[in-house]
Amino acid sequence: MSASLPPFPQPQENAGSPELLQLGTGPDADEPCLRADAARNRARLLEAAERLVAEHGAAALTMEAVATAACVGKGTVFRRFGDRTGLLAAMLDHSERKFQAALLTGPPPLGPGAPPVERLRAFGCALLSRSVDQLDLLLAGEPSAERRHTFAPRRFLRQHVALLLREAVPDADGELLSHTLMAYLDAALIHHLTRQCGLPAERVRAGWIDLVARVTRTEPPDAGAEFPATAETA
Repeated sequence: MSASLPPFPQPQENAGSPELLQLGTGPDADEPCLRADAARNRARLLEAAERLVAEHGAAALTMEAVATAACVGKGTVFRRFGDRTGLLAAMLDHSERKFQAALLTGPPPLGPGAPPVERLRAFGCALLSRSVDQLDLLLAGEPSAERRHTFAPRRFLRQHVALLLREAVPDADGELLSHTLMAYLDAALIHHLTRQCGLPAERVRAGWIDLVARVTRTEPPDAGAEFPATAETA
């Protein structure tokens, strides 16, 4: 494939350089500016909500359950997030911010400092682990079909993959290949493979390692090589 490919057309809302996710639309959208005690309380509520989703699934998440788990009044949860939709959006925002921070400033191989192929492997392994752990939450926040590829979090991650591909295989069409690789990491597909087909997560992870090796024309790592399981452990 020619190294001088024509520029890849971008949707209008995708103009500009990649930026950190800004999802929040409620009273706490400016999370960095919250008072220290308010930020701690918000984080405590989100952690309680994440535990509930992990244990019982997103369908069982209610404002009352979060209040009980966090040992606060129900009104506190409603004042902080507005309603259940606001709570789910805040949880997704919180998760996305942590993952993006690991990509941009975390330690290698997920963060900067490792060769692009190693970062690509680590990216997929971490995202797969996150999807398995938070699958109900991710599915609940799945954008509509017409927004799927312009949705800010997904756009940011795909641009990250495209950048790594341009470094690893400069003669390939990294923009198109990034869509192909991101399709393998789609939450709906992970749900189908792990829950409907019963595939173990380790097999899905091995498939990602094999896919990266084939796309980048590199040798796969030795069996048993470890990669970051999540953004938090990167």
